Amino acid sequence: MRKVAIVGVGMIPFGRYESESLVEMLAMPALRAMDDAGIGDRAVDALYVGNMAAGMFNHQSAVASALADYLALLPAAADTIENGPASGGSAIKNGLLAVASGYYDLVLVVGGEKMRDVIGPRATDTVATMTHPTAEYIYGVTLPSLAGMFTRLYMEKYGVTERHLAQVAIKNHNNGLLNPYAHIHASITQEGILDSPHSVVNSPIVSDPLRLYDCCPVSDGAAALLLCPAEMVAEFKKPKVVIAGFGQATDTQTVQEREDPTDLKAVRLAAQQAFAMAKQTPRDVDLAELHDAFTILEIAESEHAGFFKKGEGARALEEGRTRIGGDLPINPSGGLKARGHALGGTGVAQVAELVWHLRGEAGQRQVKGAEVGFSLNFGGFGNNVTAFVLRREA
Repeated sequence: MRKVAIVGVGMIPFGRYESESLVEMLAMPALRAMDDAGIGDRAVDALYVGNMAAGMFNHQSAVASALADYLALLPAAADTIENGPASGGSAIKNGLLAVASGYYDLVLVVGGEKMRDVIGPRATDTVATMTHPTAEYIYGVTLPSLAGMFTRLYMEKYGVTERHLAQVAIKNHNNGLLNPYAHIHASITQEGILDSPHSVVNSPIVSDPLRLYDCCPVSDGAAALLLCPAEMVAEFKKPKVVIAGFGQATDTQTVQEREDPTDLKAVRLAAQQAFAMAKQTPRDVDLAELHDAFTILEIAESEHAGFFKKGEGARALEEGRTRIGGDLPINPSGGLKARGHALGGTGVAQVAELVWHLRGEAGQRQVKGAEVGFSLNFGGFGNNVTAFVLRREA
């Protein structure tokens, strides 16, 4: 298999898009990625679009076909990839394998979602369709309800407190202030630390013990990557950033049927696969983008991915190790918590963020000297997970 590099990156600010259609939103970062690579008149061989729910949110299907036509990429191959909130990660995986196999040379991966065309309860219900239809969904299970129960169990087992959850939110909002693509540009504080109208501990309960500021916003957004064989990178005059490893794993769909509901087995396995393929370890990673749809997930995923032992992720957070400037900055983009969560766009946005850091192009939030990055895209409630290790090479 050929080594695969990322030579083009594009993103649009996450937030709300009222006048643009989904396809127009997806086209913007796609054009930016191709322009970033400087492909000129080169033909793109294939297009993979990560999108979960355009049919339900926007009454549109066959999104990849529409985008290929809109971008004048015809007759390129085009596929829409759906894997819940990990649709973007799965789209990257498909593009990676297509180039690694030698079948295609230039592959465009785009991920995005236009979620704010519907009201909040409709968006929550659409996301909840990922749960088991007869064992969970019909009883009113939603992703926030699963997260609330998971959080309570994790607190009881590992000593995580509401203060730790607040620290994740505060850190990621501060990072989001440095990110021009972030949905939320607002600093928040824990009550009593600083004078602020945005207090984590006084925000409304969403799913006990999770409060409003423990949950990511519902976002419109999109990001794109252009992939090619590593030996072609010199033609594009870009720093050589390669996808050194990837992994994907699944777990029992119904959370209550898992042997230990606090064990994110698919996270652990996907990360192990990615590190093994890259011939790296968690200790080699300079920064990570983790899927913090809820604040507890950043802590739990940091442990399951191997960065910290079980029960020590919260302590690392307290010690400042996961801040920009710490020994393992987590979510310098602001994460889903502040950059926003556009379902199919999230996994692609995570990898785009890593590329900017590995190139030294991340501006005020730049992690200095970054050479190895890790991303984790969490599908369902941990029942289908993708992970990537990126590395800058000479």
